Amino acid sequence: MGSSEGRRATLMVYRNLLKAVKKHIGREEHKAHFTDFSREEFKKNINLEYLKDSSFIQQRINLAQNYTCLLNSIHHHKDLLFSYNIAVDRSNEMTKVLGKSAASVGLRLPDVYQH
Repeated sequence: MGSSEGRRATLMVYRNLLKAVKKHIGREEHKAHFTDFSREEFKKNINLEYLKDSSFIQQRINLAQNYTCLLNSIHHHKDLLFSYNIAVDRSNEMTKVLGKSAASVGLRLPDVYQH
């Protein structure tokens, strides 16, 4: 793999990881350390591309890909549990769905459903 191709692939892994962290963990201030850690690790290892040890670099990229897959899979699994109604309280989820449905046609839910 060429140097520019490797950098492009690394950048794609980095973007996917940050996207998954923001989507599934959240952007709240008390959760920012997840995003900060990811950024720091990529910045810390950015100069390693010039090293001859490509196996170490590949291990780090694989770790980031695996963590991204884990985050996405856990979220998907949770969605499946909700959709199959498996021993979870769905009242909050249903309120969210009702709110989105109402908003899509320009309406608001009655105050009974608001938190």
